[in-house]
Amino acid sequence: MMNKQQNSDFSQELEARFGLYVVAGLAEHSQTMPHDISERLRFAREQALCKAQHARSAQAALKLAPGSFVVRSGNALAMAGGLGSPRWFKLASFLPMLLLVIGILLIQNGQLYEQIKAAAEIDTALLSGKLPLAAYSDPGFSEFLSDEQE
Repeated sequence: MMNKQQNSDFSQELEARFGLYVVAGLAEHSQTMPHDISERLRFAREQALCKAQHARSAQAALKLAPGSFVVRSGNALAMAGGLGSPRWFKLASFLPMLLLVIGILLIQNGQLYEQIKAAAEIDTALLSGKLPLAAYSDPGFSEFLSDEQE
């Protein structure tokens, strides 16, 4: 847990340094930039400040009660309170995979049952019929059986 916090602090520090570097470069060259480019940069800066202000206010609004947590999906946030820990969601994510495996096993079992049933019907037809022994060795006999079942 501490390692993640250190990595997060380090990345925030790098981001802040990069931001200062970009600001210094823009401030140095702002006098020589054409008017249209400086206006586009001003507009982009205002938008970035507005987004940062919204992000800060959203973080301040997320002071949640104990046992509650926020689920982030892309740009959307959803609050889920009292359902348990995020570990529960990780375990629940395996449920569809488990159901898929169970479904595949049931399908395989059903197909195996159908094959056994078809073989039993053929055996029953062979054993209950009155055919000479030479008919069993005839190559067209299996074709006869499949035609008879249809």
